[in-house]
Amino acid sequence: MSLVFRCVVVLVLGMGTWALGFWQRERFEAAQPVTTVRAVWPTPAGVGSGSWELEARGSIPMPLNTLAAHASNLVAMPSDSPAAMMAFWFAGDRESAPNVQIAASQWDRGSQQWAPARFVVNRHVMGQKLGYGLRRLGNPVGWLDGEGRMHLFVVATGWGGWAASRVLQLRQSSSSNALPDLEFEPLRVLPLSWLWNISHLVRNAPLSLADGGMVLPVHFELGLKHASALHFDAKGTYLGRVRISAQRDRLQPTLAMQSPTQWWAFMRVQRENGKIAASRTEDAGRHWEDQPDLALDNPDAAVAGLGLAPNRMVMVFNPSNQGRAALDLGESANGQNWSVVTAVENGAESEEFSYPAMAWSDGKLWVSYTADRKWIQWRRFIPSAAGVRGTP
Repeated sequence: MSLVFRCVVVLVLGMGTWALGFWQRERFEAAQPVTTVRAVWPTPAGVGSGSWELEARGSIPMPLNTLAAHASNLVAMPSDSPAAMMAFWFAGDRESAPNVQIAASQWDRGSQQWAPARFVVNRHVMGQKLGYGLRRLGNPVGWLDGEGRMHLFVVATGWGGWAASRVLQLRQSSSSNALPDLEFEPLRVLPLSWLWNISHLVRNAPLSLADGGMVLPVHFELGLKHASALHFDAKGTYLGRVRISAQRDRLQPTLAMQSPTQWWAFMRVQRENGKIAASRTEDAGRHWEDQPDLALDNPDAAVAGLGLAPNRMVMVFNPSNQGRAALDLGESANGQNWSVVTAVENGAESEEFSYPAMAWSDGKLWVSYTADRKWIQWRRFIPSAAGVRGTP
């Protein structure tokens, strides 16, 4: 037996032993049954029918001396907060660069502008707190728990590319979630696989539940790709997960509610036909069933969905199977048939607008997205009394 072979065997056995031990420590949480909890609308008053008007637009400030930005996420803040919206994204010299950190900014209700951005998560600091090194940071997803604490789910790798990533659950450690004060501490690495616990990624916003908990969409990246929904209680305790789709080519799911118990998942698909995949649950996430692909074109790119009122869902997506130069806002009453109601971006062929995010705050629809992998753009739409173009 060669020395190299023996070293490989020892390495594999060691990693397997560590993974099994980790899984044994966490399996009691992952094995908890998922109970049926109804989802809640982003606004108690609901959103009536009508079209959308662009009210404001711009770029979110970047941290100083930052060359690249990607994968923004929006979190609507409570009505009594000085900030209406929080934005998170990763930024650095380029995607996967050693200096990539998680950046954040807040939209101030008083000044009606974005605050100067600052970094809120550093891989070296988090690695020290976790007890092992982190090589890369990626997609962030924020969530406010039932006590008003900000949680941040972040894709991170210790070795390899994104296929070897894990999902870190961080929780606000500062007394305030105001941007100048905001700090995080690691709560856990989500226990999503018994073997090495790698290759799961977050991308899109969670769906809020009536008990203060939430459902977080994730996907598995390595080889065969599949989407899942992770359930959490109001304190951010992980309760378990449910597979969203039986298919093995679907990733980056986004959740949109059609009713408190009927939800849709729309997914990016890595195949030639350039469409958006769909799955649906009618029992508040206990069981999911694959649906026919949507008729909307999509170039194997991320989408963002949001349910606003009974039978009123919106989605932002790239409306082509060839490139990411355009972004559209679509609307649907039933989840299967969609109408484009307005263009978010319509750029030149060489431009890229991608990875949209959405949130509802102060009676307005907020959209953010990556522009040419260099900065984060935002748009704010208000509902109008005019009818929607087409039939949703």
